[in-house]
Amino acid sequence: MAHETLDLFAVGDLFTDEERLVRDTVREWVRERVLPNIEAWAWDGHFPSELVPEMARLSLFGATLTEYGLPGLSNVGYGLVMQELERGDSGLRSFVSVQSALVMHPIMTWGSPDQKDHWIPLLARGEAIGCFGLTEPDFGSNPGAMRTRARRDGDGWLLSGEKAWITNGSIADVAVVWAKDDEGTIRGFLVERGAPGFSTVEHKGKYSLRASVTSQLVLSDCRVPEASRLPAANGLRCPLACLSQARYGIAWGALGSALATFHAALDYATTRKQFGDRPIASHQIVQERLVWMANEISKGQLMVWRLGRLKDEAKATFVQISQAKRNSCWVARECALLAREIHGANGIVNEFPVMRHLMNIESVYTYEGTHDMHTLILGEHLTGIPAFMPPRQDD
Repeated sequence: MAHETLDLFAVGDLFTDEERLVRDTVREWVRERVLPNIEAWAWDGHFPSELVPEMARLSLFGATLTEYGLPGLSNVGYGLVMQELERGDSGLRSFVSVQSALVMHPIMTWGSPDQKDHWIPLLARGEAIGCFGLTEPDFGSNPGAMRTRARRDGDGWLLSGEKAWITNGSIADVAVVWAKDDEGTIRGFLVERGAPGFSTVEHKGKYSLRASVTSQLVLSDCRVPEASRLPAANGLRCPLACLSQARYGIAWGALGSALATFHAALDYATTRKQFGDRPIASHQIVQERLVWMANEISKGQLMVWRLGRLKDEAKATFVQISQAKRNSCWVARECALLAREIHGANGIVNEFPVMRHLMNIESVYTYEGTHDMHTLILGEHLTGIPAFMPPRQDD
């Protein structure tokens, strides 16, 4: 690639030596092991499970943890992992994000010692795959209204309900499932593959995230023992805290997608000749598009770097994470659209990565909180008025 790095404000100088090493290691692995095959995998709807052991050897799962021999990366280092993975493909980043932020994180945060001892090493080594069951067919942006129920049954629990749009669902060995008990308290459970009454159905017909597995979880009086309940997970705040972890990674990852489409557009524009022997990059309108992309990516890089440092200092708020997720996904979506325009008709074929990234970012733009929901989170923070809450009866 002629133009490897966009770093107009020398953001790379803000990283530690370890963070740069992590970035460069994952970037090289993506270049060697992902990019030569990703278009074929996406076209065929194939998740490259053969890469899971390799990602485990790179210590990409639970990378910010220090327990169980895990590397304890800074949050900026973890963000750079997400960035470089999504430069390859959003589905690959989603896999690592779910395994780390939505499965290992809740087990480490609210799990019992036995749950941690059993699952964290397996998940870190890629010998077990996890998924996160929160979203339901009728409730995405309003998880507190979930219909999945957990009823006590002797010395265990019966779980009933459905979860939708679950990354890794059909290939997971364990699902972190959220359900309401009889008192209306949301609790977390570890549901293992093969549990009685537990089944999965893979979502078919996706135009987006085709190199990723997306499934529906079906719980039909699924019986789990008390030992499967996350003992310290009580209340909606717990799954929402998991979402903040995932949104943080997405904020970095989406910029990786933006970098991929920007560099594809820049390379194409400087080599594609039209109207004589001049590259299309010599035209003002093409340069304007490239400048817009470079400008917004640079601003986004500074935002996520600052957010990562705040997170390392335990000062980051969910509002800041929402702002970064919202901004990065918007930038990535616009960059993919502009790159498609610069490529002309070639932008729709898989000889180039643009259409794959454009289709993927449509999902990333929506999941873990839609663009509009993050707008309203920020709006409430600025005004003190929660615009997404229903009016009171006496209003």
